[in-house]
Amino acid sequence: VQLQASGGGLVQAGGSLQLSCAASMRSFSQYNMAWFRQAPGKEREFVAVFTYRGRIRSYADSVKERFTISRDNNKNTVYLQMNGLKPEDTAVYYCAAKHFASSSYEYWGQGTLVTVSS
Repeated sequence: VQLQASGGGLVQAGGSLQLSCAASMRSFSQYNMAWFRQAPGKEREFVAVFTYRGRIRSYADSVKERFTISRDNNKNTVYLQMNGLKPEDTAVYYCAAKHFASSSYEYWGQGTLVTVSS
């Protein structure tokens, strides 16, 4: 299984970016799909998750009202729309997949760098 994240880049504060993560597993719809991020010198942190049946979308407090996670099960892709970006959003963003029967995230993408300038 491979997760391919893309869409990162350099943006000014207040700007927007959309990240994409294309997954190769056949049963994509059975996976919770999430985004995490890791800023320089900090531990990786949760950003958002979209559960496998689409019943729940959950966000870290720091990104609520600014970021939106979505998924297209026909394209095996999860997205993260990021609006109102702040310099503190600068990080490497990772997508991750967890089968609904699993207790932890099994698959991780390679990460895509988002840099927000002030």
